[in-house]
Amino acid sequence: MRTRTSCVVVAVLSFCASAHAQSVPTRLLGADLPVYGADAVATPQPSENPAGLVTLREVLGLALMQSPELAAFSWEVRAREARILHAARPPNPVVSTLLEDIGASGRASGADGVVQPQATIQLSQMIELGGKRAARQRLAESARDLAAWDYEAARIDVFTRVARTFVDVLASQQGVAVSEQTMRLVDEVQQTVSARVTAGVVSPIEQTKAEVSLAAVRIELARAQRTLAADRSRLAALWGSNSARFQSAAGDLTVLPGVPPIEEIHSRLAQNPDLARWAAEIAQRQAALDLERTKRVPDVTVSAGYRRFTDIDSNALLIGASVPLPLFDRNRAAIEEANVRLSKAQSEQRAAQLRVSATLAEAYRTLASAQDELATLTANVIPGARSAFDATSEGYRLGRFGYLEVLEAQRTLVSANAQYLRALSEFHKAVADVERLIGAPLAAMAPVPPAVIQ
Repeated sequence: MRTRTSCVVVAVLSFCASAHAQSVPTRLLGADLPVYGADAVATPQPSENPAGLVTLREVLGLALMQSPELAAFSWEVRAREARILHAARPPNPVVSTLLEDIGASGRASGADGVVQPQATIQLSQMIELGGKRAARQRLAESARDLAAWDYEAARIDVFTRVARTFVDVLASQQGVAVSEQTMRLVDEVQQTVSARVTAGVVSPIEQTKAEVSLAAVRIELARAQRTLAADRSRLAALWGSNSARFQSAAGDLTVLPGVPPIEEIHSRLAQNPDLARWAAEIAQRQAALDLERTKRVPDVTVSAGYRRFTDIDSNALLIGASVPLPLFDRNRAAIEEANVRLSKAQSEQRAAQLRVSATLAEAYRTLASAQDELATLTANVIPGARSAFDATSEGYRLGRFGYLEVLEAQRTLVSANAQYLRALSEFHKAVADVERLIGAPLAAMAPVPPAVIQ
Protein backbone atom coordinates (compact mmCIF):
# COMPACT_ATOMS: atom_id res chain seq x y z
CA MET A 1 0.00 0.00 0.00
CA ARG A 2 2.84 2.36 0.85
CA THR A 3 4.57 1.62 -2.48
CA ARG A 4 1.38 2.33 -4.38
CA THR A 5 0.90 5.63 -2.57
CA SER A 6 4.49 6.66 -3.33
CA CYS A 7 3.96 5.92 -7.01
CA VAL A 8 0.86 8.11 -7.03
CA VAL A 9 2.76 10.98 -5.38
CA VAL A 10 5.63 10.64 -7.87
CA ALA A 11 3.17 10.66 -10.77
CA VAL A 12 1.43 13.77 -9.47
CA LEU A 13 4.74 15.53 -8.93
CA SER A 14 5.81 14.62 -12.45
CA PHE A 15 2.57 16.08 -13.78
CA CYS A 16 3.18 19.27 -11.78
CA ALA A 17 6.71 19.44 -13.18
CA SER A 18 5.46 19.14 -16.76
CA ALA A 19 2.81 21.80 -16.14
CA HIS A 20 5.46 24.06 -14.61
CA ALA A 21 7.72 23.58 -17.64
CA GLN A 22 4.96 24.99 -19.80
CA SER A 23 4.17 27.96 -17.54
CA VAL A 24 7.82 29.09 -17.15
CA PRO A 25 9.50 29.22 -20.59
CA THR A 26 13.19 28.55 -20.94
CA ARG A 27 15.23 31.53 -22.14
CA LEU A 28 16.76 31.26 -25.61
CA LEU A 29 20.27 31.22 -24.14
CA GLY A 30 21.25 27.55 -23.98
CA ALA A 31 17.68 26.35 -24.55
CA ASP A 32 18.94 23.42 -26.63
CA LEU A 33 21.19 22.11 -23.84
CA PRO A 34 20.00 19.56 -21.24
CA VAL A 35 19.79 20.62 -17.60
CA TYR A 36 19.69 18.79 -14.30
CA GLY A 37 16.25 17.61 -13.24
CA ALA A 38 15.56 16.47 -9.67
CA ASP A 39 14.16 12.94 -9.45
CA ALA A 40 11.60 11.94 -6.86
CA VAL A 41 14.33 10.00 -5.02
CA ALA A 42 17.84 11.37 -4.82
CA THR A 43 20.24 8.99 -6.57
CA PRO A 44 23.84 10.19 -6.76
CA GLN A 45 25.20 10.02 -10.29
CA PRO A 46 28.91 9.78 -11.14
CA SER A 47 30.31 13.05 -12.43
CA GLU A 48 31.82 13.16 -15.88
CA ASN A 49 35.26 14.76 -16.20
CA PRO A 50 36.33 14.84 -19.86
CA ALA A 51 39.87 14.47 -21.13
CA GLY A 52 41.50 15.71 -24.30
CA LEU A 53 40.03 18.58 -26.29
CA VAL A 54 36.83 20.22 -25.00
CA THR A 55 34.50 22.66 -26.73
CA LEU A 56 32.35 25.41 -25.25
CA ARG A 57 29.15 23.50 -25.99
CA GLU A 58 30.52 20.39 -24.29
CA VAL A 59 31.51 22.16 -21.08
CA LEU A 60 28.21 24.07 -21.03
CA GLY A 61 26.32 20.78 -21.17
CA LEU A 62 28.46 19.29 -18.41
CA ALA A 63 28.00 22.30 -16.15
CA LEU A 64 24.23 22.48 -16.64
CA MET A 65 23.89 18.77 -15.89
CA GLN A 66 26.38 18.48 -13.03
CA SER A 67 26.43 21.89 -11.33
CA PRO A 68 25.70 21.42 -7.58
CA GLU A 69 24.25 24.93 -7.40
CA LEU A 70 21.80 24.25 -10.21
CA ALA A 71 20.83 20.92 -8.65
CA ALA A 72 19.91 22.70 -5.41
CA PHE A 73 17.51 25.01 -7.26
CA SER A 74 15.97 22.02 -9.02
CA TRP A 75 15.23 20.34 -5.70
CA GLU A 76 13.65 23.53 -4.40
CA VAL A 77 11.24 23.52 -7.35
CA ARG A 78 10.34 19.90 -6.61
CA ALA A 79 9.80 20.72 -2.92
CA ARG A 80 7.37 23.51 -3.78
CA GLU A 81 5.50 21.19 -6.13
CA ALA A 82 4.98 18.88 -3.17
CA ARG A 83 3.69 21.86 -1.17
CA ILE A 84 0.94 22.35 -3.76
CA LEU A 85 -0.34 18.85 -3.01
CA HIS A 86 -0.32 19.59 0.71
CA ALA A 87 -2.13 22.91 0.26
CA ALA A 88 -5.02 21.19 -1.54
CA ARG A 89 -5.74 18.87 1.38
CA PRO A 90 -8.62 19.65 3.76
CA PRO A 91 -8.00 19.70 7.53
CA ASN A 92 -7.87 16.33 9.23
CA PRO A 93 -10.87 15.21 11.29
CA VAL A 94 -10.39 14.97 15.04
CA VAL A 95 -11.47 11.97 17.12
CA SER A 96 -11.87 12.52 20.86
CA THR A 97 -12.74 10.12 23.69
CA LEU A 98 -14.01 11.24 27.08
CA LEU A 99 -14.58 9.05 30.16
CA GLU A 100 -16.57 10.78 32.94
CA ASP A 101 -17.43 9.90 36.52
CA ILE A 102 -15.48 6.68 36.54
CA GLY A 103 -16.29 4.64 39.62
CA ALA A 104 -19.22 6.90 40.62
CA SER A 105 -22.61 5.36 41.50
CA GLY A 106 -25.79 6.59 43.23
CA ARG A 107 -27.54 9.92 43.60
CA ALA A 108 -25.47 13.05 43.36
CA SER A 109 -25.35 15.27 46.40
CA GLY A 110 -27.77 18.20 45.97
CA ALA A 111 -28.91 17.05 42.57
CA ASP A 112 -31.95 15.28 41.22
CA GLY A 113 -30.09 13.05 38.81
CA VAL A 114 -28.00 9.93 39.25
CA VAL A 115 -24.23 10.08 38.97
CA GLN A 116 -22.96 7.20 36.86
CA PRO A 117 -19.99 6.45 34.59
CA GLN A 118 -20.25 7.79 31.03
CA ALA A 119 -18.14 7.17 27.92
CA THR A 120 -18.26 9.54 24.97
CA ILE A 121 -16.68 9.16 21.54
CA GLN A 122 -16.85 12.22 19.28
CA LEU A 123 -15.73 12.98 15.70
CA SER A 124 -15.13 16.63 14.72
CA GLN A 125 -14.41 18.14 11.32
CA MET A 126 -13.49 21.73 10.59
CA ILE A 127 -15.09 23.08 7.41
CA GLU A 128 -13.06 25.86 5.83
CA LEU A 129 -15.17 28.72 4.49
CA GLY A 130 -14.36 31.76 2.38
CA GLY A 131 -12.24 29.90 -0.20
CA LYS A 132 -9.29 29.29 2.09
CA ARG A 133 -8.22 26.03 0.49
CA ALA A 134 -8.29 27.43 -3.05
CA ALA A 135 -6.41 30.55 -1.94
CA ARG A 136 -3.83 28.42 -0.13
CA GLN A 137 -3.33 26.34 -3.26
CA ARG A 138 -2.92 29.43 -5.45
CA LEU A 139 -0.28 30.71 -3.04
CA ALA A 140 1.61 27.40 -3.25
CA GLU A 141 1.42 27.44 -7.05
CA SER A 142 2.74 30.99 -7.25
CA ALA A 143 5.58 30.05 -4.90
CA ARG A 144 6.41 27.15 -7.22
CA ASP A 145 6.43 29.45 -10.24
CA LEU A 146 8.70 31.88 -8.41
CA ALA A 147 11.14 29.08 -7.58
CA ALA A 148 11.01 28.03 -11.23
CA TRP A 149 12.03 31.52 -12.33
CA ASP A 150 14.84 31.51 -9.78
CA TYR A 151 15.92 28.17 -11.24
CA GLU A 152 15.91 29.66 -14.74
CA ALA A 153 17.97 32.63 -13.54
CA ALA A 154 20.43 30.25 -11.89
CA ARG A 155 20.63 28.21 -15.10
CA ILE A 156 21.60 31.27 -17.13
CA ASP A 157 24.03 32.36 -14.39
CA VAL A 158 25.79 28.99 -14.66
CA PHE A 159 25.74 29.32 -18.46
CA THR A 160 27.34 32.78 -18.25
CA ARG A 161 29.98 31.79 -15.70
CA VAL A 162 31.01 28.84 -17.84
CA ALA A 163 31.22 31.03 -20.95
CA ARG A 164 33.33 33.65 -19.14
CA THR A 165 35.65 31.05 -17.61
CA PHE A 166 36.00 29.30 -20.98
CA VAL A 167 37.11 32.65 -22.42
CA ASP A 168 39.70 32.90 -19.62
CA VAL A 169 41.03 29.45 -20.55
CA LEU A 170 41.25 30.36 -24.24
CA ALA A 171 42.97 33.66 -23.39
CA SER A 172 45.40 31.89 -21.04
CA GLN A 173 46.21 29.31 -23.72
CA GLN A 174 46.86 32.11 -26.17
CA GLY A 175 48.90 33.92 -23.54
CA VAL A 176 51.14 30.89 -23.10
CA ALA A 177 51.55 30.63 -26.89
CA VAL A 178 52.44 34.33 -27.17
CA SER A 179 54.92 34.05 -24.29
CA GLU A 180 56.58 31.07 -25.95
CA GLN A 181 56.79 32.95 -29.23
CA THR A 182 58.21 36.00 -27.47
CA MET A 183 60.79 33.85 -25.72
CA ARG A 184 61.92 32.44 -29.08
CA LEU A 185 62.28 35.95 -30.50
CA VAL A 186 64.19 37.18 -27.46
CA ASP A 187 66.38 34.09 -27.56
CA GLU A 188 67.25 34.84 -31.18
CA VAL A 189 68.16 38.40 -30.21
CA GLN A 190 70.23 37.10 -27.31
CA GLN A 191 72.17 34.82 -29.66
CA THR A 192 72.79 37.76 -31.97
CA VAL A 193 74.06 39.85 -29.05
CA SER A 194 76.30 36.98 -27.90
CA ALA A 195 77.78 36.67 -31.39
CA ARG A 196 78.46 40.42 -31.58
CA VAL A 197 80.06 40.40 -28.11
CA THR A 198 82.26 37.45 -29.11
CA ALA A 199 83.29 39.35 -32.25
CA GLY A 200 84.18 42.35 -30.07
CA VAL A 201 81.72 44.61 -31.84
CA VAL A 202 79.70 45.55 -28.73
CA SER A 203 80.30 45.66 -25.02
CA PRO A 204 79.67 42.54 -22.84
CA ILE A 205 77.18 44.67 -20.92
CA GLU A 206 74.73 44.24 -23.79
CA GLN A 207 74.93 40.46 -23.41
CA THR A 208 74.10 40.84 -19.73
CA LYS A 209 71.09 42.98 -20.66
CA ALA A 210 69.97 40.40 -23.20
CA GLU A 211 70.24 37.60 -20.63
CA VAL A 212 68.20 39.64 -18.13
CA SER A 213 65.55 40.27 -20.79
CA LEU A 214 65.40 36.56 -21.62
CA ALA A 215 65.07 35.67 -17.94
CA ALA A 216 62.20 38.15 -17.58
CA VAL A 217 60.41 36.55 -20.53
CA ARG A 218 60.88 33.09 -18.96
CA ILE A 219 59.32 34.37 -15.75
CA GLU A 220 56.38 35.74 -17.73
CA LEU A 221 55.98 32.38 -19.48
CA ALA A 222 55.92 30.55 -16.13
CA ARG A 223 53.32 33.02 -14.85
CA ALA A 224 51.19 32.45 -17.96
CA GLN A 225 51.40 28.68 -17.48
CA ARG A 226 50.31 28.96 -13.83
CA THR A 227 47.43 31.22 -14.85
CA LEU A 228 46.33 28.65 -17.43
CA ALA A 229 46.42 25.86 -14.84
CA ALA A 230 44.30 27.93 -12.44
CA ASP A 231 41.77 28.81 -15.15
CA ARG A 232 41.47 25.15 -16.17
CA SER A 233 40.76 24.18 -12.55
CA ARG A 234 38.12 26.93 -12.24
CA LEU A 235 36.42 25.68 -15.39
CA ALA A 236 36.38 22.07 -14.19
CA ALA A 237 34.94 23.16 -10.84
CA LEU A 238 31.88 24.54 -12.66
CA TRP A 239 30.85 21.01 -13.63
CA GLY A 240 31.64 19.64 -10.17
CA SER A 241 35.17 18.27 -10.66
CA ASN A 242 38.05 18.90 -8.28
CA SER A 243 40.67 18.72 -11.00
CA ALA A 244 40.88 19.42 -14.72
CA ARG A 245 41.65 16.40 -16.90
CA PHE A 246 41.12 18.05 -20.28
CA GLN A 247 44.23 19.00 -22.19
CA SER A 248 43.03 22.11 -23.97
CA ALA A 249 39.96 24.12 -24.91
CA ALA A 250 38.91 24.48 -28.55
CA GLY A 251 37.97 27.95 -29.70
CA ASP A 252 39.13 31.03 -31.56
CA LEU A 253 38.90 34.32 -29.72
CA THR A 254 39.63 36.26 -32.88
CA VAL A 255 36.21 35.34 -34.34
CA LEU A 256 34.01 38.20 -33.17
CA PRO A 257 30.22 38.38 -33.49
CA GLY A 258 28.62 41.53 -34.83
CA VAL A 259 27.40 44.00 -32.22
CA PRO A 260 23.84 45.31 -32.74
CA PRO A 261 22.84 48.83 -31.63
CA ILE A 262 22.14 49.41 -27.93
CA GLU A 263 18.51 50.26 -28.69
CA GLU A 264 17.90 46.83 -30.19
CA ILE A 265 19.56 45.10 -27.26
CA HIS A 266 17.61 47.19 -24.75
CA SER A 267 14.34 46.13 -26.39
CA ARG A 268 15.15 42.51 -25.43
CA LEU A 269 15.41 43.17 -21.70
CA ALA A 270 11.95 41.69 -21.16
CA GLN A 271 13.58 38.28 -21.67
CA ASN A 272 15.82 38.80 -18.65
CA PRO A 273 14.77 36.20 -16.05
CA ASP A 274 15.61 38.58 -13.22
CA LEU A 275 12.88 40.88 -14.55
CA ALA A 276 10.48 38.18 -15.71
CA ARG A 277 10.49 36.63 -12.24
CA TRP A 278 8.95 39.75 -10.73
CA ALA A 279 5.62 38.95 -12.38
CA ALA A 280 5.67 35.69 -10.43
CA GLU A 281 6.85 37.53 -7.30
CA ILE A 282 3.93 39.97 -7.48
CA ALA A 283 1.52 37.11 -8.19
CA GLN A 284 2.78 35.37 -5.05
CA ARG A 285 2.33 38.51 -2.94
CA GLN A 286 -1.18 38.94 -4.36
CA ALA A 287 -1.98 35.30 -3.56
CA ALA A 288 -0.73 35.83 -0.01
CA LEU A 289 -2.98 38.88 0.30
CA ASP A 290 -5.98 36.91 -1.00
CA LEU A 291 -5.29 34.13 1.50
CA GLU A 292 -5.21 36.59 4.41
CA ARG A 293 -8.50 38.08 3.24
CA THR A 294 -10.17 34.65 3.29
CA LYS A 295 -9.21 34.30 6.94
CA ARG A 296 -11.74 37.02 7.83
CA VAL A 297 -14.46 34.40 7.34
CA PRO A 298 -14.57 32.13 10.40
CA ASP A 299 -14.50 28.37 9.90
CA VAL A 300 -17.21 26.06 11.20
CA THR A 301 -16.42 22.93 13.16
CA VAL A 302 -19.14 20.28 13.17
CA SER A 303 -19.09 17.27 15.45
CA ALA A 304 -21.02 14.09 16.02
CA GLY A 305 -20.59 11.52 18.74
CA TYR A 306 -21.87 8.61 20.74
CA ARG A 307 -22.39 8.51 24.52
CA ARG A 308 -22.78 5.37 26.61
CA PHE A 309 -24.49 5.39 30.07
CA THR A 310 -23.07 2.28 31.68
CA ASP A 311 -25.27 1.74 34.77
CA ILE A 312 -28.63 2.15 33.08
CA ASP A 313 -27.50 0.47 29.89
CA SER A 314 -28.48 3.40 27.67
CA ASN A 315 -26.99 5.13 24.63
CA ALA A 316 -27.27 8.66 23.22
CA LEU A 317 -26.14 10.56 20.10
CA LEU A 318 -24.35 13.91 20.21
CA ILE A 319 -24.45 16.54 17.44
CA GLY A 320 -22.81 19.93 17.71
CA ALA A 321 -21.24 22.82 15.86
CA SER A 322 -18.87 25.61 16.87
CA VAL A 323 -18.04 28.92 15.21
CA PRO A 324 -15.42 31.38 16.50
CA LEU A 325 -16.80 34.88 17.01
CA PRO A 326 -14.58 37.46 15.22
CA LEU A 327 -14.91 40.09 17.92
CA PHE A 328 -11.28 40.91 18.65
CA ASP A 329 -9.37 39.58 15.64
CA ARG A 330 -10.68 40.02 12.09
CA ASN A 331 -7.18 39.48 10.62
CA ARG A 332 -6.90 43.15 9.69
CA ALA A 333 -3.25 43.43 10.70
CA ALA A 334 -2.24 40.41 8.61
CA ILE A 335 -4.16 41.76 5.61
CA GLU A 336 -2.45 45.12 5.95
CA GLU A 337 0.97 43.42 6.19
CA ALA A 338 0.30 41.39 3.03
CA ASN A 339 -0.90 44.53 1.25
CA VAL A 340 2.25 46.42 2.22
CA ARG A 341 4.43 43.54 1.03
CA LEU A 342 2.61 43.61 -2.33
CA SER A 343 3.38 47.33 -2.68
CA LYS A 344 6.98 46.62 -1.69
CA ALA A 345 7.27 44.00 -4.45
CA GLN A 346 5.98 46.48 -7.02
CA SER A 347 8.59 49.02 -5.95
CA GLU A 348 11.29 46.36 -6.02
CA GLN A 349 10.23 45.45 -9.56
CA ARG A 350 10.75 49.03 -10.72
CA ALA A 351 14.12 49.15 -8.96
CA ALA A 352 15.16 45.89 -10.64
CA GLN A 353 14.25 47.28 -14.06
CA LEU A 354 16.43 50.34 -13.48
CA ARG A 355 19.26 48.21 -12.11
CA VAL A 356 19.24 45.84 -15.10
CA SER A 357 19.11 48.78 -17.53
CA ALA A 358 22.16 50.34 -15.84
CA THR A 359 24.00 47.02 -15.90
CA LEU A 360 23.24 46.63 -19.59
CA ALA A 361 24.57 50.13 -20.32
CA GLU A 362 27.82 49.30 -18.52
CA ALA A 363 28.20 45.92 -20.26
CA TYR A 364 27.52 47.49 -23.66
CA ARG A 365 30.06 50.23 -22.95
CA THR A 366 32.68 47.58 -22.20
CA LEU A 367 31.68 45.67 -25.34
CA ALA A 368 31.87 48.70 -27.62
CA SER A 369 35.15 49.90 -26.08
CA ALA A 370 36.74 46.48 -26.53
CA GLN A 371 35.53 46.36 -30.12
CA ASP A 372 37.06 49.76 -30.90
CA GLU A 373 40.29 48.82 -29.14
CA LEU A 374 40.57 45.58 -31.11
CA ALA A 375 40.00 47.41 -34.39
CA THR A 376 42.83 49.84 -33.61
CA LEU A 377 45.18 47.15 -32.38
CA THR A 378 44.71 44.88 -35.38
CA ALA A 379 44.81 47.70 -37.93
CA ASN A 380 47.76 49.74 -36.63
CA VAL A 381 49.37 48.86 -33.30
CA ILE A 382 50.25 45.17 -33.62
CA PRO A 383 51.41 45.28 -37.28
CA GLY A 384 53.46 48.40 -36.51
CA ALA A 385 55.01 46.92 -33.35
CA ARG A 386 55.85 43.69 -35.17
CA SER A 387 57.36 45.52 -38.11
CA ALA A 388 59.40 47.79 -35.80
CA PHE A 389 60.76 44.83 -33.84
CA ASP A 390 61.75 42.92 -36.99
CA ALA A 391 63.39 45.98 -38.50
CA THR A 392 65.21 46.86 -35.30
CA SER A 393 66.43 43.30 -34.76
CA GLU A 394 67.74 43.13 -38.32
CA GLY A 395 69.28 46.59 -37.98
CA TYR A 396 71.01 45.57 -34.76
CA ARG A 397 72.46 42.51 -36.46
CA LEU A 398 73.85 44.76 -39.17
CA GLY A 399 75.14 47.27 -36.63
CA ARG A 400 72.73 50.07 -37.49
CA PHE A 401 70.94 50.19 -34.09
CA GLY A 402 71.95 49.79 -30.50
CA TYR A 403 70.56 47.19 -28.14
CA LEU A 404 68.42 49.75 -26.35
CA GLU A 405 66.41 50.25 -29.54
CA VAL A 406 65.94 46.49 -29.84
CA LEU A 407 64.87 46.23 -26.21
CA GLU A 408 62.36 49.08 -26.61
CA ALA A 409 60.90 47.52 -29.76
CA GLN A 410 60.64 44.19 -27.94
CA ARG A 411 58.80 45.74 -25.01
CA THR A 412 56.41 47.52 -27.37
CA LEU A 413 55.59 44.26 -29.17
CA VAL A 414 55.07 42.34 -25.92
CA SER A 415 52.85 45.10 -24.54
CA ALA A 416 50.79 45.23 -27.75
CA ASN A 417 50.25 41.46 -27.72
CA ALA A 418 49.20 41.54 -24.06
CA GLN A 419 46.83 44.43 -24.73
CA TYR A 420 45.36 42.55 -27.69
CA LEU A 421 44.68 39.43 -25.60
CA ARG A 422 43.17 41.51 -22.82
CA ALA A 423 40.86 43.28 -25.28
CA LEU A 424 39.78 39.96 -26.80
CA SER A 425 38.99 38.58 -23.36
CA GLU A 426 37.05 41.70 -22.35
CA PHE A 427 35.07 41.63 -25.59
CA HIS A 428 33.94 38.02 -25.25
CA LYS A 429 33.19 38.41 -21.53
CA ALA A 430 31.11 41.49 -22.31
CA VAL A 431 29.26 39.44 -24.94
CA ALA A 432 28.51 36.83 -22.26
CA ASP A 433 27.30 39.55 -19.87
CA VAL A 434 25.01 41.10 -22.49
CA GLU A 435 23.62 37.68 -23.40
CA ARG A 436 22.91 37.06 -19.71
CA LEU A 437 20.96 40.31 -19.52
CA ILE A 438 18.80 39.66 -22.59
CA GLY A 439 18.54 35.90 -22.12
CA ALA A 440 19.43 35.22 -25.76
CA PRO A 441 22.55 34.74 -27.92
CA LEU A 442 23.95 38.02 -29.19
CA ALA A 443 24.92 36.48 -32.54
CA ALA A 444 21.25 35.77 -33.30
CA MET A 445 20.50 39.51 -33.00
CA ALA A 446 23.44 40.89 -34.92
CA PRO A 447 22.43 42.17 -38.36
CA VAL A 448 25.96 41.67 -39.73
CA PRO A 449 27.88 38.42 -40.21
CA PRO A 450 30.68 37.53 -37.76
CA ALA A 451 33.89 39.43 -38.36
CA VAL A 452 37.18 37.56 -38.31
CA ILE A 453 40.33 39.36 -37.22
CA GLN A 454 43.32 38.08 -39.10
